[in-house]
Amino acid sequence: MRTEFHAELDRLSSELGEMCGIAASLMECATVALVRADGPCLDRVPAELARLDAIDARARDRAMAMLALQAPVARDLRMVVSAIQIAADADRMGGLAANVAKIARRHHPDVAVPEIAADHFVQMGRVAVDLARDVQSAVLTGDVDHAERVQHDDEAMDDLNRGLFGLLTDLRWDHGTASAVDVVLLGRFYERFADHAVEIARRIVFRSTGRAPLRTDEPRAHVIRR
Repeated sequence: MRTEFHAELDRLSSELGEMCGIAASLMECATVALVRADGPCLDRVPAELARLDAIDARARDRAMAMLALQAPVARDLRMVVSAIQIAADADRMGGLAANVAKIARRHHPDVAVPEIAADHFVQMGRVAVDLARDVQSAVLTGDVDHAERVQHDDEAMDDLNRGLFGLLTDLRWDHGTASAVDVVLLGRFYERFADHAVEIARRIVFRSTGRAPLRTDEPRAHVIRR
């Protein structure tokens, strides 16, 4: 019985890793579409999003069946509950990438963002994809050290997002209010994508160790030492 349970855990981890990989591919494609008005990339997004949703449903069903039929406890219970949460985070990452693609689609065949902001989004896309692939690796391997490092890797995304606001307040910005709104929304989509990747990393640490790691925005003075 326990052998079957752990085989199901392996299948569940594989599905979660695949979800993180799809989220990475979606954001990579959405970014190319955003800064290059790439039609083929836009066309791939709906199918990839549907594939992500299908795996999400399958993973959640598997996890719920494991809870109902196997009654896991301790570390096994953490593994299954964390899997449900990781699936939700990965699914949301895919949705945020799709939001980027929607803005690109709305402007197609024109490029969706002004040239002055394009490089920021290229860099934000690179950081987002790297984070998603890093947590994919951590999900598949269970490497706690790797997951803990990922928790601090989104600082580059925060810096880039702050840089976008600097562009918008620059006196040289002459691209209008509608374009500025798009830039703000896009920055938020990328930032939230990174936040969900960090949440996945936190859940990986928790499922393996039973301790909730310190949030990157949580003051260390609030940590209670026993």
